[in-house]
Amino acid sequence: MTKVLVAEPLADEGVELLRKDFEVDVRSLSREELLDAIGEYDAVIVRSATKITKEVLERAGNLKVVGRAGIGLDNIDVDQCTRQGVLVVNAPQSNILSAAEHTVALMLALARNVAQADASLRAGRWERDALTGGELHGKVLGILGLGRIGTLVAQRAAGFGMKLFGYDPYVSRQRAAQLGIELASSVDEVCRQADFLTVHLPKTAETMGIVGESQFRLMKPTARVLNVSRGGIVDEEALYQAVKEGRVAGAGLDVFSKEPPGPLPIFELENVVVTPHLGASTEEAQTKAGVTIAEQISLALRGEFAPYAVNVQAGGEPAADLRAYMPLTEKLGRILTGIGGSGISAVAFEVHGAIAEHDARLLTLAGLKGLFSAVVHEPVTFVNAPLMAAERGIDVKETRSAQSKDYVNLVVVRADSDEGSVAVGGTLVGKSNLEHIVQVYDYSIDMQPERYMLFLRYRDRPGVVGQVGSVLGEVNVNIASMQVSRETIGGEALMGLTVDDDVPPEVIDHIVEAIDARDAKFIDLGA
Repeated sequence: MTKVLVAEPLADEGVELLRKDFEVDVRSLSREELLDAIGEYDAVIVRSATKITKEVLERAGNLKVVGRAGIGLDNIDVDQCTRQGVLVVNAPQSNILSAAEHTVALMLALARNVAQADASLRAGRWERDALTGGELHGKVLGILGLGRIGTLVAQRAAGFGMKLFGYDPYVSRQRAAQLGIELASSVDEVCRQADFLTVHLPKTAETMGIVGESQFRLMKPTARVLNVSRGGIVDEEALYQAVKEGRVAGAGLDVFSKEPPGPLPIFELENVVVTPHLGASTEEAQTKAGVTIAEQISLALRGEFAPYAVNVQAGGEPAADLRAYMPLTEKLGRILTGIGGSGISAVAFEVHGAIAEHDARLLTLAGLKGLFSAVVHEPVTFVNAPLMAAERGIDVKETRSAQSKDYVNLVVVRADSDEGSVAVGGTLVGKSNLEHIVQVYDYSIDMQPERYMLFLRYRDRPGVVGQVGSVLGEVNVNIASMQVSRETIGGEALMGLTVDDDVPPEVIDHIVEAIDARDAKFIDLGA
């Protein structure tokens, strides 16, 4: 009999669904107990506390699938699961509605002084005049991030008659218009307009502190800030100072940089409403997570397609030469988001050379995974990446050609955006398959991708290389490599650099000003 271990609390509906076909044990185990018991199970379901480590997996001789009843995968060694052929599934959509509704709840609480009124009345006071609130109707809701949750918040705010103003460089203007959202060109533009500002972004190096001191100085003194996303995306210390000094009217926070956060100065401010990460804490969300993960486990154990599989490669190996190009193609997708500008509406994947003889759809999945990896909340997988493209109205095309003019194999990813058409291409070189970026925009270039990359377009002239090096040297950022490409002497040129450290936005602005650059794109490929 196929056995399933439910290692953490799961909705009864999910447990009963599993028991229709499998033997199910609901057991809370210590680490040592889990190591002793895991070998007898075909599947295990966890939430966030139980860690499925390499050591656990090496003891799991019968294990076929690991299920996470939620979104995050930090407690599961997905790479080791993939190496062992163990499928990993999660429930990425289980809490999106709850998170959206909690955002609206905090917005209403701020607008109508609900927390202050509750505390006042409990203290024996009757302060109707002092606690006069405001209506949401006609107010501007600024939304940073228009993924699933941001879109749901927008739809609910529209029901209140709010004006919707959003920023998401990976959503086209056409898609935003369909949602009734006026699309801004920058975070700062949203901050200037917003009466209420809400963030629904992934937590990455690029988004950490994206709403900070400079943004608060742009905001209306009557504006309020909401964060039901990830702690640290809104700079908590800068927010505290802005609210304390009256530069921002209030805030609603459900997430914090450190959780539990302990006592924070911002908790002392009356016009701030805080909750202990309750965005997903509804009975409905827990039930959805339980039922969804039970369905995924059932499909996987029956050998059927599981829509929320995270490591789809565990289901079957692509050809070796095609598999070698998957990490490179994922990087190309990530670079494309960095150089593509706002409002990407179409993406095309071109595969040239010998690898085009294979079914190259996995390269498209890898490229889409890179495209969205830094711009959405939930983990991006080879399975859900196409759904994310469809939700954003992005048209995806694939072409294959056995001919490759300059390389044995070549992968090119192109995008159409509000700012025009861009492309990035790459190939593998030598027996060790070294990754090389060979095309950026319309320029031929040859550079190996590294974590931190900077691309500059400027008018070709003497002294530019030295100016860029000087600016970076002044802030102690070391240049690892530099490549320059141009079509004509004195025409437009492209400079591609890899550097050892993150380059702050103000330093990039300094470089742009110093060399009169057309644009500058800094890309963090992640650890």
